This record gives sequence, C-alpha cells and structure tokens, in this order.
Amino acid sequence: MARMYSRKKGKSGSTKPSDIKKKSWVKYDAKEIEALVLKLTKELNKPSKIGMILRDSYGIADVKIITGKSISKLLEKNKIAPELPEDIASLIKKQVFLLDHLDKNHKDETAKRGLILTESKINRLMKYYKKAGRLPKTWKYDRDKAKLLIN
Repeated sequence: MARMYSRKKGKSGSTKPSDIKKKSWVKYDAKEIEALVLKLTKELNKPSKIGMILRDSYGIADVKIITGKSISKLLEKNKIAPELPEDIASLIKKQVFLLDHLDKNHKDETAKRGLILTESKINRLMKYYKKAGRLPKTWKYDRDKAKLLIN
C-alpha cells in the first residue's frame, strides 16, 4: 500500500508468524501471563512497552496466542486501561513537543508541516475511536488543552 504523504510504496514492517500456536519454549500459561501484564502495568509501562518486555525478557512472542486477548483487552478487562488509547496519546505528546518547538523557532516550515500532519492523524484516530466506542461521542480534542491530556 502506498504511503499517505510521500507517494512511495516503502517496505512493509515485520509480519506475524503464520502458525498460530503456543511455542515450545514458552513456560507460562494464560493466568501467569495476565499476572505479568498487570504487574508490568502497575510499574507504569505502556501496552507496547509491556509487549516488548514480555518478548525480550520472558520469551513470550505473542500474548494473544496464549491468552486469547491482546494486552489492551486484558487491561480493559481488569479496568486499568488508560483513558486515551496509546497511539492517540503519543500523537498528542508529539504535537505538544512540536508546539513548544515552534514557539522558539517560528520560521521552521518543516515543523509546521509536521504539526499539520500530526493534527490530521489525531483527528482521523479520534473519529475512528469514537465510532469504535473507545472514546465518548462528546470527546473533543483541543490544541490548547493538549498538555493537560498528556499529564
């Protein structure tokens, strides 16, 4: 699929393995993995970081294969999911950094374009999450209150 702004095809990222079964080296069952996810969440790790920690330190390649649920679904089930989905929160954080940069460097045209692209991604994700029910229908994104959302 072509990229949205560069008109190039690009190389795809990593792909999941085709066989969907528990690997022989994984010593953990579903309850133990869920306990690990909850423990790592209490240490203030984001879901993507939890996945990397489980992969690198515990040898758990894919949580969904063993537990039947993704990390974010496990967090929702235990009612400790973050208010904002991780991808939209990181985009808001990027937008806040770009605004701070543009306050100091107001002639940086590349950063201005980056800000426009970032805000359009935020708006597209916001629309998707409202349809999916992850955000309330009345939730609005405001550039001025973005710093409060991140903290």
